Amino acid sequence: MWQYEKKLQYPVKIKNPNPKYAQIIVSQLGGPDGEVGASLRYLTQRFAMPYPQITGILTDVGTEELAHIEMVSAILYQLTRNLTPDEIVKSGFDTYFVDHTTGIYPVAASGYPYTVAQFQSKGDVLADLHEDLAAEQKARATYDNILRLVDDPDVCDAIKFLRAREVVHYQRFAEALRIAQDNMDAQNFYGYNPAFDKISKK
Repeated sequence: MWQYEKKLQYPVKIKNPNPKYAQIIVSQLGGPDGEVGASLRYLTQRFAMPYPQITGILTDVGTEELAHIEMVSAILYQLTRNLTPDEIVKSGFDTYFVDHTTGIYPVAASGYPYTVAQFQSKGDVLADLHEDLAAEQKARATYDNILRLVDDPDVCDAIKFLRAREVVHYQRFAEALRIAQDNMDAQNFYGYNPAFDKISKK
């Protein structure tokens, strides 16, 4: 189904390792609003989506989130390469290092490891799309927070690209919500799904 091009979606070229920054940015890998959860959310939700156009959007965005996992992982790797034991201890990176060395592991900045409990695949068109819209805004807000704390231009360049893509994804899901509402009932804007009447009457 997919064709994999062996290069990052956007170049990551960080000259100066900084494990403190890695501890912050790791949340966008395995945190509650990170890229691992985003990719799994959309690539599982698409199977129950009854409208082909929306299935296509979920597939497109979910696939791009896999590319963002690559980018965030590349950022983390470049920020933690060639560290000395002294740098590891002084930066506070030692708690991560003792469990993972400098391997890439999906965890939140708080230290909480990734869990699938962080996202939902409900099988309901409106519930899933509203979750997706909220997820993209939360991811954008997390990238905003990272940009408030990081001043390395090499790091910020890649983070700004990722942040911009969250905005685009939000717009795509807004389009998807309009498609769903148009297909369900133009007068039914408040979000009741009449398809579930058939289930409740059985």
